[in-house]
Amino acid sequence: MANSAAFFDLDRTLISGASAFPLGVEAWRQGLASNTDIAGWTVSALSFRLRGDTGDATEEVRGDFLNRIAGSSVQALEMVGASVLPKLVSRVRPESRKLINLHHESGRDTWIVSAAPHEIVEPLARSLGMTGAIGTRGRVVAGHYTGELDGPFVYGAGKVDAIEKIAADLGYDLERSYAYSDSISDLPMMESVGHPVAVNPDSELDALAHERGWPVVIFARKTKQAIAVGAVSTAAVTAAVAAYAIGRKHGRSVTLAQMAQREIWPHLP
Repeated sequence: MANSAAFFDLDRTLISGASAFPLGVEAWRQGLASNTDIAGWTVSALSFRLRGDTGDATEEVRGDFLNRIAGSSVQALEMVGASVLPKLVSRVRPESRKLINLHHESGRDTWIVSAAPHEIVEPLARSLGMTGAIGTRGRVVAGHYTGELDGPFVYGAGKVDAIEKIAADLGYDLERSYAYSDSISDLPMMESVGHPVAVNPDSELDALAHERGWPVVIFARKTKQAIAVGAVSTAAVTAAVAAYAIGRKHGRSVTLAQMAQREIWPHLP
């Protein structure tokens, strides 16, 4: 059994862009959402693309999808998940795939942690060979959703609640675990592990990561190159690399320019 894990935020971290819009479109096609819903989700998706998740969303707003499918069957949402899966897989960043593999090679479990419905993120996790997904669950009675939550809303502090439960159940040492996110809204999740990593961070998370010496990486959309940014000295770069708990020396100091020219993911211990 793995004694640590790597937890990946979904939108703009594991995948490029937001999952809400393709999910909403597929829900509309299958009669689980209205034209008005789609218009609202389109605006939200565009805002997210431009500004990221500012952390202003409330449980009521982010739980809107589950509220709107009250009365729908579990089977119907699973069909939405199956239909949207290829679109989500196509958005998975190449660097994310590589990180998943590196964590597995190091004997570490990997999880998606997202406010998206569990029925959507679990198939994505399976398709990527990940251990599983931690998504928001809707309460089910007689095979249909009631519109209520079953467990934590997996957003903000709710992600920590969900991760801590998984860690307790599976025996993970969170001090030895990793968390990847682009958004300041995931600060609670990142603070709950020993190795937080900022991925394509929004301005607030970027500033905080620099302040705390957390690794900051930029994932390109169509390349397997990952670029380290933000440190201003060899010492700062060394501190960032140390956050990956690298168990061996490279023989010489690594500068920012050198790190930007090559892949920076060593074998994770």
